[in-house]
Amino acid sequence: MQQNDSANNDNANAVKITNENFNELINGEQPVLVDFHAAWCGPCQRIAPMVEQIVDELHGVALVAKADVDECPEIAREFNVASVPTFIVFKNGEEVEREVGVRPRDTLIGLVQQHI
Repeated sequence: MQQNDSANNDNANAVKITNENFNELINGEQPVLVDFHAAWCGPCQRIAPMVEQIVDELHGVALVAKADVDECPEIAREFNVASVPTFIVFKNGEEVEREVGVRPRDTLIGLVQQHI
């Protein structure tokens, strides 16, 4: 399992999704909030600091990860991600929640908390 190098400090970062680590990450016991985004997406860039705040708020109870749709197009296609940002919550390898577009922090945290 991938080790989070920042686990011992207060400023954890979202885990970067790759084709190699995706299945392992979403099949863990904790819920995983995946932020499907792109470097060219203005709204994605504007909400990036908020996503990092969510990492801190959910630290220890859920994982927050980021998947760049241009770097992982197969994953984006598999889950029918047609626009960014798209947020998907996975639990035990299954999609359990989805929100498309910019959403308030509390909405995204609430999606995850339903599955803790």
